[in-house]
Amino acid sequence: MKPLAMAALVSLGLLANRAMAQDGQGTAAMTGQDEAGNEDQVQALVAQLEALKASYAQEVRRLRELDMQVQALQSRLGGRAAALPATSAAAPAAVPAAAPPAPASAANGAELASQAGTAAEAEQARSQSLRSVDDVKQQQAALFNRRLSVEAGLAYTRYDRKQLTLNGFLALDAIFLGNIGIENVESDTATLSLATRWGVTPRLTLSAEVPWIERKTVYQKGGAGGSAAAIAQQTSSGGGLGDASVSANFKLLSERARWPETVLTAGITAPTGREPYGVDWRVIERDDDDFIRFAVPGEQPTGNGVWQANLGVSMVKTADPAILFANFGYIYSQQGSFDDLDSNPDTVNPGDVKLGNVFYAGAGLAFAFNERTSLSLSYSGRFSARARTRYRGGEWTKVIGSDGNAGTLNLGMTYAINRHATVVTQLGVGLSPDAPDFSLSFKLPYAF
Repeated sequence: MKPLAMAALVSLGLLANRAMAQDGQGTAAMTGQDEAGNEDQVQALVAQLEALKASYAQEVRRLRELDMQVQALQSRLGGRAAALPATSAAAPAAVPAAAPPAPASAANGAELASQAGTAAEAEQARSQSLRSVDDVKQQQAALFNRRLSVEAGLAYTRYDRKQLTLNGFLALDAIFLGNIGIENVESDTATLSLATRWGVTPRLTLSAEVPWIERKTVYQKGGAGGSAAAIAQQTSSGGGLGDASVSANFKLLSERARWPETVLTAGITAPTGREPYGVDWRVIERDDDDFIRFAVPGEQPTGNGVWQANLGVSMVKTADPAILFANFGYIYSQQGSFDDLDSNPDTVNPGDVKLGNVFYAGAGLAFAFNERTSLSLSYSGRFSARARTRYRGGEWTKVIGSDGNAGTLNLGMTYAINRHATVVTQLGVGLSPDAPDFSLSFKLPYAF
């Protein structure tokens, strides 16, 4: 019996060892499956956390934008209101899930209060700087959050152009035989304008402008009386209503994180000023054969004399503390008919005029120093095609010298006097012969 008992015990031991081995393998497999499931779950939670962080940051930005817009509207309607206790003013940064919560204490509470106050002050300063940003947008494109505004402007332009004329021929390719004449034209122009802008909708603004122009021009001509040393000088001045214009500004795109605010402008200029055609000329000097050597206009023109249409696009992008802006557009001039196109006072020749179309472009940047003041630097250029004239019954001929490329460097500043009025100054310096020597303008927009 003992051998049988021993064999039975050995068999039971082997069976027990095999069962324990199988049990261990099953446990290890289950443990591996649990670890793989935990890793997948952790990755899914991390992905959800990142998505929540991104959504949280986007909502914080939206809250800040809404907070600034509300404060700007409150300031415009009834004075600067108290800062709203919005979440955007002191929104904390997203905290990683792995970071454990710190224990509350008096020191931690004071530190958090200090951080919240600093964030609120920074956000309030940023919202206050909207005023200077709005003033820059008003001058470069259009502003759509003002119901009605009136703008008075005064501009001064200085223009000086010299021209050397030779009437003769070269002998032996070196000696000039004939008359040498030096012509100089100096023009001073003052423009007083009154403009009004009406915000019809948050995306549409209508504008109208009427200028009054006063101009004084000095004409100088060398070689008067047949003497190369003699210079004749005459002055012509005059003023009157300029060409009035109306325009509409439509906001195509609002400013986003990567896209600038884009505004489409369409306008019409009416020939309400005095046209430069058919003006009476005063004869200063004639030759022996009755040829007019020197004549000046009796009065100065104040307009182009033709209808014009303008279509342009303006873009503004704020990149604190800088404001980037650019514009480009096209001006089309309609053909006009006039009773006299000849500058000779002794003859009358009616005909048609087709001014050259104009392409303009400009770009620059402005810095908003504080709530009231901003400084801008920009370049603007105008490219004019050559004009054409046609006497009645004749053919079209191009006017030599009527095309031009006028480049101007502009330096401007805006200063807010109060919540209604702003002073805008700009100095322009001509960079090409076709541009004015310099121009200085002052504008006073008043928002109701």
